[in-house]
Amino acid sequence: MPLQKEDVEKIAHLARISLSEQDIPVYTHHLSDILIFVEQMNSVDTTGITPMAHPLDAVARLRPDIVSESNQRDHFQTIAPQVEEGLYLVPKVIE
Repeated sequence: MPLQKEDVEKIAHLARISLSEQDIPVYTHHLSDILIFVEQMNSVDTTGITPMAHPLDAVARLRPDIVSESNQRDHFQTIAPQVEEGLYLVPKVIE
């Protein structure tokens, strides 16, 4: 499905991209190649193939769910302008 010059101009307009007249043939060729490749991929028979989340069947390494840092809330709140019962107080912005 090769694209025409008008198609590329319309795509560029919708994407708010300015193209010079000399660039349009290049973009027409590249975008047409992309669409032809997508058509080729769509024509591949994938029945019986299980979708994969990762091409290497990798498993994420998880760390133990334990606390690794100390509680420094009081230290951090010493420089806050206003604090009440461990909470930062901020000016009201919505009435």
